[in-house]
Amino acid sequence: MAKCLVLAGFGINCELESRNALILAGAKSVDIVHISELTEGNKRLKDYKLIVFPGGFLDGDDLGSAKVQVNRFKYAKIKDTQKRLVDDLFEFVAKDNLAIGICNGFQFMTKAGILPKPDLVQRATLTFNDSGKFEDRWVYLKVNKKSKCVFTKGLEGLYLPVRHGEGKFFCEHDTLTNIMDNYQVVLQYADESYNVTAEYPYNPNGSLRSIAGICDNSGRLFGLMPHPEAFIYPVNHPRWTREDVTEPDGLKIFKNAINYLR
Repeated sequence: MAKCLVLAGFGINCELESRNALILAGAKSVDIVHISELTEGNKRLKDYKLIVFPGGFLDGDDLGSAKVQVNRFKYAKIKDTQKRLVDDLFEFVAKDNLAIGICNGFQFMTKAGILPKPDLVQRATLTFNDSGKFEDRWVYLKVNKKSKCVFTKGLEGLYLPVRHGEGKFFCEHDTLTNIMDNYQVVLQYADESYNVTAEYPYNPNGSLRSIAGICDNSGRLFGLMPHPEAFIYPVNHPRWTREDVTEPDGLKIFKNAINYLR
């Protein structure tokens, strides 16, 4: 069975939940790996088939969310080699592997130039919420059926929690047109009937086109602001005592990933 890596360290705080989600989804081998283990060369990305960049507050959001982590990957050399962490990362994403960035992880993947295209060029960002405050709420998400995203295959409407202060997706017009035309917009904030809307608080941050998640052209690399690892048991649902909650929406995302690897 393919090995999965969940990144940890320097302010990441959802690694245990992410590992648990993968195990519940059927993964047999899931390692929580501190970033320092990568720089020391004790662990190498080439030994894994799936990477989770979990949520949290990397480096206290200094320089902007996940920006210090981007610099760490770009400039840190792997011990006893001339390779940078980012070199290993881009070799990883060039193969038939999977990567998912959740909240802080999505911020990292975007600012590192992995999304919407893995070429080290930053074409988009996640910036401060229009509300001017930290948003902690559950949101409805419309899934783009035309998207190639591995993680959302066969899914339609999702209900997941968000918790972020810098979740507003923003990019220039040409990039926006490109990702819309190529069906790389995977998730959009919606109302209770799963109609896409920019209205607050359904769209909790003011994202362009209500974008909550995007993928690369292959559908193997996925980033989203909502937290699927926070809805993997029915009791996670805020209305679980009043509604019939069967399979949690977050777990479905991880099951798709594991099924793909199989």
